[in-house]
Amino acid sequence: MSQQSRYRPSGSTTALNEAYDTALLDLDGVVFAGGEAIAYAVESLNTARDAGMRLAYVTNNALRPPDTVAGHLTELGVSADPADVITSAQAVSRLISEQLPRGSKVLVIGGEGLRIALRERGLEPVESADDDPAAVVQGFGGPDLAWGRFAEACYAINRGVPWFASNTDLTIPSARGIMPGNGAAVEVVRIATGAEPQVAGKPLPPMHRETILRTGAKRALVVGDRLDTDIEGAFNGGVDSLLVLTGVTDAAQLLTAEPRHRPTYVDADLRGLLTGQPEVSDVSDAGDAAGAFGCGGWTAYVSAGALVLDGDGAALDGLRALCAAAWTDAGDGSCTRDAGKALAKLGL
Repeated sequence: MSQQSRYRPSGSTTALNEAYDTALLDLDGVVFAGGEAIAYAVESLNTARDAGMRLAYVTNNALRPPDTVAGHLTELGVSADPADVITSAQAVSRLISEQLPRGSKVLVIGGEGLRIALRERGLEPVESADDDPAAVVQGFGGPDLAWGRFAEACYAINRGVPWFASNTDLTIPSARGIMPGNGAAVEVVRIATGAEPQVAGKPLPPMHRETILRTGAKRALVVGDRLDTDIEGAFNGGVDSLLVLTGVTDAAQLLTAEPRHRPTYVDADLRGLLTGQPEVSDVSDAGDAAGAFGCGGWTAYVSAGALVLDGDGAALDGLRALCAAAWTDAGDGSCTRDAGKALAKLGL
């Protein structure tokens, strides 16, 4: 990841789809929300692909198998093959297969995506703790996952069986709003057993390794909407990232990001793939101890315990300047400066 992005967003004179060979795209909150395409996503992705960029769709949602996800993308207007989809179910199944012999039984607490991924690794999915499983794997099973499934996991784990989780996202977007994700379900089992799972999904290395193995990316750009999964995953993998503001992360959360959650680039939506990124410049003078930063027509700095924004121009440029001021002031910590007036000036 760009060293500069630890303290301010990076600029790029080259369109991102030309600067990087592969986009590792999150789905929920980036490409679609509640099953419907997010504005500008379809057109932007098709343009990037037609210009030669490899598009890979990387999701922590272990419920849907790759062919289902690819079919959904194609219905939305984005041509995709199952090989273009990488899921946390695939990453966790590889992790399990590296620790258990081929043919081992694995108790599945989740959906069909997990079962398919396990079979691809030569493992046998089972449904009960009484089936003598060698491991338990837990992934998002949808809103109708029965409470009894958590009990099955607990029975097996309490007998000493190793426990794996596809991911630990506490929430997931839905058509009606934010709902509990697999991480919330993992907490139920953790509290009941006192055990700790081995986790494969973003932001942890097994998921990034899975994407690189499957895509062969040489210069990858992670594109996501979540700081604690997409952006941290890019940080852990040592690659650059683009945060789009179409999902769960808002401007205020971005300003308080600690280094591992600071994206290389920030944009409103996936149109940011097709453009360069404006430079954020240090415009401090000798009296600006904390630093002043400019982007577009804006200048941002810290004064009297608050983030201050002067100037005019595009709201995103103002936000980029504010990120630089906030992150530089916070250093390796999290910015606690009041940003209310500055964000209000941008309408954010």
